[in-house]
Amino acid sequence: MVAAALTATVEQRVELERMAASTSLPHRAVIQARGLLWACDGIANDEIGRRCGVDSDAVRRWRSRFSEEGIAGVGKIAKGRGRKPSLPAGTVAEVLRLTREELPADGSTQWSTRTMAARVGVGKDSVAKIWADHNLQPWKVKTFKVSNDPHFEEKLVDVVGLYMNPPARAVVFSFDEKTQCQALDRTQPSLPMKPGRAGTMTHDYKRHGTIDLFAAMNVATGEVLTDLRKGHTGADVLRFFKQIDASVPRGLAVHVVLDNLSAHSTPEIKKWLAHKDRRRWHLHPTPTSSSWLNLIERWFKELTDKRLRRGVFTSVADLTEAITTWAAHWNANPTPFIWKATAEDIITKVRRGRETLNHLNSQTEH
Repeated sequence: MVAAALTATVEQRVELERMAASTSLPHRAVIQARGLLWACDGIANDEIGRRCGVDSDAVRRWRSRFSEEGIAGVGKIAKGRGRKPSLPAGTVAEVLRLTREELPADGSTQWSTRTMAARVGVGKDSVAKIWADHNLQPWKVKTFKVSNDPHFEEKLVDVVGLYMNPPARAVVFSFDEKTQCQALDRTQPSLPMKPGRAGTMTHDYKRHGTIDLFAAMNVATGEVLTDLRKGHTGADVLRFFKQIDASVPRGLAVHVVLDNLSAHSTPEIKKWLAHKDRRRWHLHPTPTSSSWLNLIERWFKELTDKRLRRGVFTSVADLTEAITTWAAHWNANPTPFIWKATAEDIITKVRRGRETLNHLNSQTEH
């Protein structure tokens, strides 16, 4: 007797076809998906077993599990079956404990698979699998800094409000300086990229001087005003402020997001801003240790990644021309950066970070 065709919905068949063609799923899941598709077509269990390299009883178990659990049962290993654990009892828990709570005896700042394997007495591949199964990456570290600005929340709400709900009849700029841009030349010629080999660049370089880049991004359009100066004194900042002022039509307010650099509040700048013609100007300082809040930093990253890091510059004039040309191309088709995180979400994360730091500090003190 031949079993009736397996019943499956259209969505289930689509998912089975995806699984059967997968190159990343476990082999058993791919084979079972193929067998179940044949069962849906009415192929006999014996024939499905022959095609899949299993006996007909295995095919019957696949069908039964699919009827009970649907797609979730495809490739599932039944309780008590499958490969038995090869690690001694408690090994996984010990690896996880050591990874999170202790450091190697030689004073290293993190574990490697080999040092952990030597400590626990298992193979390095077993350690790697345990880390992967529990999403642990001890070789990685992320930097952070929680602002201690007493007016953090007030400044944050102000700046994020400008990004997400800018005032009417106003232009919002994100302004900062990228200081000490270096004109770096390589000590030897680079080799071009070719199939099977990346391009090359020497690790060492020759310095040919530096230049300071002033930049202000129009948050609404993504256009960026730039100026290159030999320094970043109050006089240099004032010159750039005048450039911003000249770019904004009369009748529109000017809102500028900027950091707390002392050069931004020199007497000459205060005097210039106090003039009645600058009543339309409004400065919005970011909290200390919060450069991530200034959108122009994202544009600086684009400039660094796409033009400066791998560039070769034989003089400051060469570097100046490169930056000017790249910025001009950007402004020909500007892309604004859209801020999405609300002030409430950021404040919640910062408070959670402060609570964690306070907890760690209290543990250290005791």
